Amino acid sequence: MTANERSTRALKEVLLKPGNDACADCGAPDPDWGSCTLGVFVCLACSGVHRNIPDVSKVKSMTLSRWTDAEVQFMAEKGNKLMKSKYEAAVPVYYYKPTHRDCQVLREQWIKAKYEREEFTEPGKGFTYEEGIRDGMLMKRGRDNGQFLNRRFILSERDGTLKYFTKYDAKEPKALIKVDTINATFQPEKMQHPNGLQITYLKDNSTRNIFVYHESGKEIVDWFNSIRAVQLHYMKVAFPGATDRELVPKLTRNFLKEGYMEKTGPRQTEGFKKRWFTLDHRRLMYFKDPLDAFAKGEVFLGNRTHGYNVSPGLPPGTHCNGAWQNGITIETPDRSFLFTCESESDQHDWIKHFNFVMNAQMSPQEYTSKTFSSEISILLR
Repeated sequence: MTANERSTRALKEVLLKPGNDACADCGAPDPDWGSCTLGVFVCLACSGVHRNIPDVSKVKSMTLSRWTDAEVQFMAEKGNKLMKSKYEAAVPVYYYKPTHRDCQVLREQWIKAKYEREEFTEPGKGFTYEEGIRDGMLMKRGRDNGQFLNRRFILSERDGTLKYFTKYDAKEPKALIKVDTINATFQPEKMQHPNGLQITYLKDNSTRNIFVYHESGKEIVDWFNSIRAVQLHYMKVAFPGATDRELVPKLTRNFLKEGYMEKTGPRQTEGFKKRWFTLDHRRLMYFKDPLDAFAKGEVFLGNRTHGYNVSPGLPPGTHCNGAWQNGITIETPDRSFLFTCESESDQHDWIKHFNFVMNAQMSPQEYTSKTFSSEISILLR
């Protein structure tokens, strides 16, 4: 047995230790890279970020690289469990810890915050996200012209608001957004920018989207986590008896699914038209363009015990004039909605997500919003 074969076998044994079976940074299963300077095992995607901080981390393939006996011994002594207890000792509860399903900029800044800046190694350390106010410039997409222009944003914990101004020295904001209505989610593909962030909020009982980015990955992720910090502060005031465990899931959320489907109108005799759909838990919204500021309509999806159901296919006799033939029928107490998908796999995926929502138990807040949502479902035409 060669020295390299011996070290490879020894590394495989180290991988069997608790915690080493998932990437130290994003949780992806079966990591096949290791940082021989930090003592952690990581996946291929996260290893790329580690390579960009060579002063801190030196990564090697578990199977393709040569490992010295000293490096193998170092990995055995350290490992993911021990190193997480060091580098993640004081992660604030509101800080978003990305998974392998999250976008590059979130994972990149998480890794840099952990190992390069060592933000979370000391309990009691102050964080930039908790300063109570954040004031800076972000590129914002214009609602009407689609151009991205520099706009000043101010996030205030004291006021519980996010404001933006068309000019830096403007006295009045263009929009004043209450933090308790905000959702923020990264959308690099939809916005065609690696640091693209979609901010969704309620305006006059309608969902409004604004799209922003910053050329600095750190800056946009700092904004994201600052919004989450202010939201948590607001929720602790609003719900004094609630625990962090209960509140943190109510901060920002990723959409369950987005994509194109074709739809017909309420009479189900109109032609099917291609539209962009967003499933945000119990709200299915549709847009003419993925970057529209306002939804053309939305429908509330309740629990199936209240008369909500989804099934593949379209009712017999439906005239399907569109290019897509993979139908979906959603039944609500008020009416049925008909959609078509481009492929069978897309149809199955949408149905899987609709079933997930309709099988989930409804919260008291969702019962309250149901009446309002049934009213706006009329808009889905």
